[in-house]
Amino acid sequence: MERKKPLYMISVVAEMLHIHPQTLRIYEREGFIKPKRTEGNTRLYSDEDIERIKTVLRLTRDMGVNLAGVDMILGMRERMEQKRREMEEMMRHLSEEIRAEFRRREEDIKRFSREGSKEKVITVKIED
Repeated sequence: MERKKPLYMISVVAEMLHIHPQTLRIYEREGFIKPKRTEGNTRLYSDEDIERIKTVLRLTRDMGVNLAGVDMILGMRERMEQKRREMEEMMRHLSEEIRAEFRRREEDIKRFSREGSKEKVITVKIED
């Protein structure tokens, strides 16, 4: 059973973050957040939305970044995250290929050893 994540109305989020609800509307218009909507078109913010808003607030308040700069920074962060996920997938794939190659070589060594070679054979053990 999947547990539902909490969603918050605009007034609650504004109060939580000590900002005006209009600021949240601006952030939505700028594309920084995309809150869910009820059938009555009420905005509902997730915990992920709130974390993103906090990031925007840190950039604007603490670092003096304007909204255009925030847009660029968030875009770069998203691209970096995508590249990180691609790199993890590539590393996972390479790791699997290397393990498979070690297993093949281990089998070759065992077969070579069974065939009675007079050469020294080193056995490699692979741990998963």
